[in-house]
Amino acid sequence: MPDQRDARSPATRDDMSNYNRLRYASRLFDQWPEKYDRWFETPIGALVKKYENELLLDLLQPRPGESILDVGCGTGVFTLDILASGSRVAGLDVSITMLKRAGHKTEGYPFRGVAGDMSFLPFVDECFDKVVSMTALEFVADGRGAVADLFRVTRKGGVVVVTTLNSLSPWAARRKKAAAKGHSLFERMIFRSPDELRALAPVEGLVKTAIHFQKDDDPAKAAGIEHDGQRRDLDTGAFLAARWEKPVTQIED
Repeated sequence: MPDQRDARSPATRDDMSNYNRLRYASRLFDQWPEKYDRWFETPIGALVKKYENELLLDLLQPRPGESILDVGCGTGVFTLDILASGSRVAGLDVSITMLKRAGHKTEGYPFRGVAGDMSFLPFVDECFDKVVSMTALEFVADGRGAVADLFRVTRKGGVVVVTTLNSLSPWAARRKKAAAKGHSLFERMIFRSPDELRALAPVEGLVKTAIHFQKDDDPAKAAGIEHDGQRRDLDTGAFLAARWEKPVTQIED
């Protein structure tokens, strides 16, 4: 697995700030693992997982032997399918509780959990073949800086995939309403549009969406709604995903 930054280096003020932010974020997310996993077991949640996973794997194209960083891996719901390709995965998350759950799910696979913040990745430059971040960008104010760090740890010619909640979707509108009522998690979310996501990277990329049905839709009809949305290439799907390739030559600022 890729090397982490030297933990023996003297602590700086920025290091302490990152540590304190990590502790706060961990407490925020530690209460959600069971609820998160249970939701994907509901009829509509299972469909969400199916279509999000299909788009993720289509963009990431994980291959045997590749070293992949999964940023915001959570409980490992999507990590398992990446590992099934034969890739080696380092899963980073702010929540120790979620990482422990991911570790149990991925037992027997080449998976290593790392506690960390996607705004300050604890890895050396260009140490992963591919990097993916699944719905973690919503909790980062400096999206451009976070994406730049994803590129930093990706090898030249490698792939970066970032997914987030689409601000153009009704799902985002629901979460904004919940945030206004004081929902502890949703009130910290930042929603971005396809154009806003594109603008975070230093290179051109491919942007697609999935989940064109709604949370309250009849699961029996949701598949048809999803297929129609994908056929029409609508940009309003709740699951917003971007794929970029890191140039083999230096990226100019």
